[in-house]
Amino acid sequence: MLLNLGGPQTLDDVEPFLQRLFADRELLRLPWQDVLGRFIATRRAPKVRALYAAIGGGSPILEWTTKQGEGMVARLDALSPDTAPHRFYVAFRYAAPFADDALRAMQADGITRAVAFTQYPQYSCTTTGSSLNELWRALDRQGLREAFQWSLIDRWPTHEGFVHAMADAVQRGLAQYAPHERDDVLLLFSAHSLPLSVIDRGDAYPQEVSATVERVIESLGYRHPFLLSYQSEVGPVRWLGPSTEDVIRRLAADGRHNVLVVPIAFTSDHIETLSEIDREYAELAHELGLTGFHRAPALNDSPLFLDAMADLVHSHLASGLLHSVKYRERCPGCTNAACRQLPSSAELVRERCTLAVA
Repeated sequence: MLLNLGGPQTLDDVEPFLQRLFADRELLRLPWQDVLGRFIATRRAPKVRALYAAIGGGSPILEWTTKQGEGMVARLDALSPDTAPHRFYVAFRYAAPFADDALRAMQADGITRAVAFTQYPQYSCTTTGSSLNELWRALDRQGLREAFQWSLIDRWPTHEGFVHAMADAVQRGLAQYAPHERDDVLLLFSAHSLPLSVIDRGDAYPQEVSATVERVIESLGYRHPFLLSYQSEVGPVRWLGPSTEDVIRRLAADGRHNVLVVPIAFTSDHIETLSEIDREYAELAHELGLTGFHRAPALNDSPLFLDAMADLVHSHLASGLLHSVKYRERCPGCTNAACRQLPSSAELVRERCTLAVA
């Protein structure tokens, strides 16, 4: 099961998508959240609808996730014929198909062994954590708590194949510059920001994003200066910085001309790349004189990334591990009783895997 945030497929889906997002207390904690969350979603909806209209009327994330899933299972069938045929199901957090939809489809197909595979490479309680908690709630809603034997791929920030695919995307981004300009390009790695309250309680996200950046830069031979920034702040709370917009302004003030933005925490194109970076930040950069402002392509259906996805699942199945070492380690300031839970059927996988590797 491929877990991700999702996106509205049509303009009519935008406000319900925002309503679900601002209602999620595992992502964002607001006073009087039911009331204030609905108010913020309703107020933002016209602006966000216009942004989606400008990129074609909806999010492409389901299209790309479907292509990624198809490429992954085709490779998995070749890598691991003993566990073939493999199938994938998509479970988005704030847009269809939801976890309930995926679970019903799995039941109808006779699936009994399942891997919850986060599509957020770097773990956060607000992303992977929220998606997994919603998946476990959906199992209860559907009466399927014991129907599947689960294991988790809950993070993969430094997986070799992922790093290789990201480095290749950077190289393809650098190809947009004339050869004599490439050594002068600053790489601006941009990740989705998080509320500072999440960071303060010990969320692993900043460290894992930094680990990805370091591995990608290392694979590129440390040939370019680089920075890490954060984008997509929403709501009346303080967010993790520095913001990508502020960094662009500072680079322009310092006389920089060539900046390549690398979306380091996104595995496919969606509104943050197609609108926020390609339109909003690009317009700002050119107004400020950053004439060499470009973006590295998203991974989308890059063959290297599909190879990485297949290797992640193949290695996970072969390892006998139920989840990563860190999954059950709660943040020091965690107050969410649902955090880091597993359905009891997961223990059947642990027992079976222990016997298989003994």
